[in-house]
Amino acid sequence: MSVLICGGAGYIGSHTNKELNRRGYETAVLDNLIYGHREAVKWGRFVQGDLANEKDIEAAFDAADTPVEAVIHFAAFAYVGESVADPEKYYFNNVANTLNLLRVMRRRGCDKIIFSSTCATYGEPERVPITEDMPQNPINPYGATKLTVERIFKDYAAAYSLKFAVLRYFNAAGADPDGEIGESHDPETHIIPLVLDAASGRRADIKVFGTDYNTPDGSCVRDYIHVTDLADAHVRALEHLRGGGENLFLNLGNERGTSVLELIDSVKRVTGRDFAVTPAPRRPGDPAILIGSREKARLILGWEPRYADIDTIVKTAWNWYCNKEY
Repeated sequence: MSVLICGGAGYIGSHTNKELNRRGYETAVLDNLIYGHREAVKWGRFVQGDLANEKDIEAAFDAADTPVEAVIHFAAFAYVGESVADPEKYYFNNVANTLNLLRVMRRRGCDKIIFSSTCATYGEPERVPITEDMPQNPINPYGATKLTVERIFKDYAAAYSLKFAVLRYFNAAGADPDGEIGESHDPETHIIPLVLDAASGRRADIKVFGTDYNTPDGSCVRDYIHVTDLADAHVRALEHLRGGGENLFLNLGNERGTSVLELIDSVKRVTGRDFAVTPAPRRPGDPAILIGSREKARLILGWEPRYADIDTIVKTAWNWYCNKEY
């Protein structure tokens, strides 16, 4: 069968493309390359295009070697601050363009979609670890657009028999253990690449935004999940839907927290390098602790993270960072 990966030249999309091909699936990738990298599409067919244009989506369906049975949808803008400054951009790209994709899927008789959602749909959590039944109250337009798409899927399932799996990530991290692909954003906002910049000397220091949180060391605690484990979860979700499984809303996390200062210590251990760490004021809207439950994903998909240790995650990121191609 063929799978269409929208946003497959991006960070998580490219790793999922590799995993699908490793398991024998055929893939077609649609990406506008605004944030993705053509060099990251090392498997399957590639079509440069945008979900804003239904003809581009049709071209991606046509590029597949066999009829597309399912879509994995990563194509979204994902900068929280930008979403606050320009919500219109986010609603058009993340919501309206998803409707374009769903329209083409219906025309093509493709009824399965796996969606890249986010823990940002929960907003400020009432407790941790966060479970799927907790209230969803996003505190920024980015999270609101993802939640809107989740609700669209429920309506399409009721009206048009859409089959879907919504996967809510925590902090994607690390790189392909084989070193073939990795993380490269412009601008870079993810903490591990930023800390690696400090370790390599490309950045004068690493700023810690908030050292007075109610956490063991005063810095924010986050749940880092290796990108290869995320890719594995997407393939498992696809196979669940192909096997007639129910529609899903699942959290994907390690169920363990690592503080910013603990992460910095891990980078120092892995790289063997010291660098300056500068305390900075808290950023508005940063919860003290975000940790996700993975119990539902384990029970339904049999999914368990294989790269859960923070030093292991950092090692794969550092290996990619030192040898990256793009």
